Amino acid sequence: MLYSTNTSIRLSGSALKVIAVLSMVADHSAYYLMEHETLLYEVMRCFGRIAFPVFAILIAEGFRHTRNRMKYFLQLLGFAVISELPWYLLNGADGTHNVLFTLALGVMALAAFETLKKDGILYGTVILSIAYFASWLGVDYEWRGILMMVVFYLLGNISKPSFPSGRKAQLFCAFPLMMHYGIIGALLACGVIVCYDGTRGFIHGKVAKYGFYAFYPLHLLAIFVVRYSLAKIS
Repeated sequence: MLYSTNTSIRLSGSALKVIAVLSMVADHSAYYLMEHETLLYEVMRCFGRIAFPVFAILIAEGFRHTRNRMKYFLQLLGFAVISELPWYLLNGADGTHNVLFTLALGVMALAAFETLKKDGILYGTVILSIAYFASWLGVDYEWRGILMMVVFYLLGNISKPSFPSGRKAQLFCAFPLMMHYGIIGALLACGVIVCYDGTRGFIHGKVAKYGFYAFYPLHLLAIFVVRYSLAKIS
């Protein structure tokens, strides 16, 4: 079933992935390569705030439709481990970890919900424990990222009569979590997500799928090489 929106613009899941990747590259390029507190830096960081909320809703949708949830989790975890090297090269031993760990923990939280949903207190406790662990571990977006994926998943099925507003309900509940990282970026992310039509889009096949996973560590490594090169020149 497709999601209905009040806009004439329709974006597939594939289009959302492309927008999120472009946003992520802009955000990381500004943060690691540009002088901070300039107008261009702030513009690129605002655009960069689109990425995670879009990835969060794609994770929720991916979890809903995947045939093998354990494989889905292990794929994210595997690429998270691979991405730690370029993450370390860029950030050093600052106690933080890359966003793929956040996404993997989000899948774990969604799996906990599906397994324990008959016991509201228990699954609530487990999800909050995973959110706490994300903050303790220092993954990107910490507990807010985990709860954002949970919100998108729980409110994602608009066929449920208790959530007739569909996308509006998702964004209304997730917006306070997004806003922590900048209200302009949160509004931009909402503008993209509200156009999502629920279709898979033009990206198909394992090569494209794993290519998106691999792009994350590769773009971090590329940014490190550029930064290192610029430092050598200066």
